[in-house]
Amino acid sequence: QVQLEETGGGDVQAGGSLRLSCVAYGQMDSTIVMGWFRQAPGKEREFVAGIRWSGGVTFYADSVQGRFSISRDYLNRRTYLEMNSLKPEDTATYFCAAGHERSRLPSPRALEFYTYWGQGTQVTVSS
Repeated sequence: QVQLEETGGGDVQAGGSLRLSCVAYGQMDSTIVMGWFRQAPGKEREFVAGIRWSGGVTFYADSVQGRFSISRDYLNRRTYLEMNSLKPEDTATYFCAAGHERSRLPSPRALEFYTYWGQGTQVTVSS
């Protein structure tokens, strides 16, 4: 069982930066993949970025590649999402998620891969 708690959301102007943080409580084994998703009003929840807990391999959605950076603090069980060059279309509730990678499917880019979810933190980017 893993519990997740996000912090760091807020309001920012276009072009600005924010850093989101997610702390994990519970069993974090070598199969864990941490992900960040977002959901804008009236839209489906979408993958943003992911990182393998063991080894730290990262992967991103095309829409944020080069602007966002995911990282983890292994000892303190924290996952970060550094968001730069923010755009109004980045406005959404951002969710931290964790899942166990035990086979090739489902992909860790997919919602159904993730078992554990945080409550979400709001990010609003104004133009």
